[in-house]
Amino acid sequence: MNVLFIISDDLTSTALSCYGNEVCHTPNIDALAARGTRFTQAYCQGTYCGPSRASLMSGYYPHATGVLGYKNPRPQIGDRSTWSQHFKDRGYYAARVSKIFHMGVPGGIEYGGDGRDHDGYNGADDAESWTERFNSPGPEWKAKGDGETLEGNPDGKKPVVGGNTFVVVEADGDDEVHSDGKTAAKAVELIQAHKDNPFWLGVGFVRPHVPFVAPRKYYEPFLPYSSMALPEKLPGDWDDIPKPGINYKTSKNMRMDLRRQKKAVGGYYASVRFMDAQVGKVLAALRDSGLEDRTIVIFTSDHGYHLGEHDFWAKVSLRDESAKVPLIISVPGKAPAVCDSIVELIDLYPTTASLCGIEVPDRLQGKDLSPLLDDPERTVRDAAFSVAPMRNGFLIREDRWAYIQYGEDAKGGRELFDMNQDPEQFHNLVNAPSRQSTVKRLEEKLATRLRQVRTNDLTKNKTTKTR
Repeated sequence: MNVLFIISDDLTSTALSCYGNEVCHTPNIDALAARGTRFTQAYCQGTYCGPSRASLMSGYYPHATGVLGYKNPRPQIGDRSTWSQHFKDRGYYAARVSKIFHMGVPGGIEYGGDGRDHDGYNGADDAESWTERFNSPGPEWKAKGDGETLEGNPDGKKPVVGGNTFVVVEADGDDEVHSDGKTAAKAVELIQAHKDNPFWLGVGFVRPHVPFVAPRKYYEPFLPYSSMALPEKLPGDWDDIPKPGINYKTSKNMRMDLRRQKKAVGGYYASVRFMDAQVGKVLAALRDSGLEDRTIVIFTSDHGYHLGEHDFWAKVSLRDESAKVPLIISVPGKAPAVCDSIVELIDLYPTTASLCGIEVPDRLQGKDLSPLLDDPERTVRDAAFSVAPMRNGFLIREDRWAYIQYGEDAKGGRELFDMNQDPEQFHNLVNAPSRQSTVKRLEEKLATRLRQVRTNDLTKNKTTKTR
């Protein structure tokens, strides 16, 4: 079978209608969910782009490769095959379009004005992983249209700016003016060109990563922005949070008033709708080429995203909004299902190898999820493990408990949430006398998990050949 891997950037599952959003409708992703298995408890292994993408593509946790930032994992993994390379080495055409490994957004995407050739810019990509690779430059925050900088602009005098900044641009022109429109067009072309040979195709959409840029038509359902609802706010919400647990972007330090917060939500949703439309073009090409019945399709994101919960915005935190991801796996011949088992993005590499009948390297640190596609009531994990290296943070996420620790010695503080009683994670129970046995158990579980991850510490063993 072919593998079509579609990954969005900075996408929270709660923005998708198949995950319950009643405002932002995503019909194309919903259609994929309707014929595949939708996972409700999928977690990334790093809560920002670099470590998450290096992990899922290499098959190793961030602390095994040492890729805790925005590097290519190749120096650490040596001769070991990445996910797409494993398929390429077995006769598959392996290609990526746009962002699969880390690539700066908007810096690695934008064109014009900075003197760089963005069509030839590959970011932290790994050349050995691909037969071919293609980039999708676009104007990003420089797009023509009506733009506003929402972050750090309380008096409204700042022009539209680049960087990792909350900017909304209601853009002129059609889809293919922008990076994701070009990515969809190239993916369609590749599907049609390679329909007679097995392929592993990675399609990386950069929306809804900031800047929130999309053609005007995608904004219409969210106007006026004043109609956008913000999450519940709890007075004193931060009082029981250790300092590293307060996210790097907040309504306070971004100086975003309620109007700007609501516009940020509307701009994010418009970007999601735009991305969903591009997903639809790729899936239509698969159907029109007669490949649906022999192609595994995966849709996910590199991590989640805060949209004002706890007055947090963006990624990095280890709360569910940031650590949990949407995940849909559609396999020909498998019945549609919803699966509540805890799973991790690192599981995708061994799962697709198993489904395609090729060798599953026993060195991989992920698990084969294929049994869940036949029996969604099964479980493969009792907990997810995720990290936020920027905060030296670690997450153990069980069905009931979310345990977060800052520093391996916990000197940065800890958080414990009862997800059955407090799914919004408002009340930190780490100091509750009745929960000390749970805290101790999860602290020990985290230490054990980290030791297990490091048993294959590739930073100390770069030249070992296992292929």
